[in-house]
Amino acid sequence: MGFKNSKNKGNQLISFAVIGGLLLNVGAFLTFRGKIYEAVIVYLFADICWVVMAWQRDDFWGVVSIIVGVTFGFLAFVKMRKGQMSKSLNKEDVKNDLQ
Repeated sequence: MGFKNSKNKGNQLISFAVIGGLLLNVGAFLTFRGKIYEAVIVYLFADICWVVMAWQRDDFWGVVSIIVGVTFGFLAFVKMRKGQMSKSLNKEDVKNDLQ
């Protein structure tokens, strides 16, 4: 199962995969600097590049799986922005955050 508008675009100098990879590096650097909200936004743009890449390659399941991941990433971003996300993954710390 795939898309019908397939063309050989493997000879491009800059592809959506390269742009997505560069954005991934920028997002990792922002995460390293502690700018989590900005990093999540950059990661979402990288995901959009990978959706376009999968679309161009007629990879239906790739598009679907990336869209599911982007949806969860966006929902996590909204939850963080509203302050509803726990600050730690340790159950003891989560209990302290809720008190």
